[in-house]
Amino acid sequence: MQLNRIIILGNAGSGKSTLARQLGTVLEVPVIHLDKLFWEPDWTKPEASEFRAKVRAAVSGSRWICEGNYHRRTFDLRLPKADLVIWLNTPRLTCLKRVLIRTLRNEPRPDLPEGCSERMNREFLLFLRYVWQFDQKDRPAIEAERVVQGANVPVVSLNNKAEIHAFLQQVQSHRQ
Repeated sequence: MQLNRIIILGNAGSGKSTLARQLGTVLEVPVIHLDKLFWEPDWTKPEASEFRAKVRAAVSGSRWICEGNYHRRTFDLRLPKADLVIWLNTPRLTCLKRVLIRTLRNEPRPDLPEGCSERMNREFLLFLRYVWQFDQKDRPAIEAERVVQGANVPVVSLNNKAEIHAFLQQVQSHRQ
């Protein structure tokens, strides 16, 4: 299987950005972080057409790894070009813990644009609710849209660190 264009999906805190960076290194492929394309300073949302234009340009190349959901806004641009979809099925308690830790650390993240630091406020509490409810509320809609836009794109589900590690090892062994 060719691995030129990969989409990574999952809950916030599931490890999408980390896996994308690791795969990008192994495959020597550019990584596209959708949050970095979407958000403007101070968590300002862009115009829909502006975001779509950024995504369209980002996925115009022949090789990329794109992490992030944004299913309603971008699946029609990304999925028809994809060789593989990776679903990270990280338990929601783990996702919640990771989101809390990274917010408390308040360190710059390479997958977010300048001027978007995570902080404890009302929006953060709403975000925690999103993380907790992701598998029940958001994942079914994302999966339904994935089937509509890319039913023929193979899907790999990774459920824990051991499976992620094994997948990375498998990709690396095929590269050699």
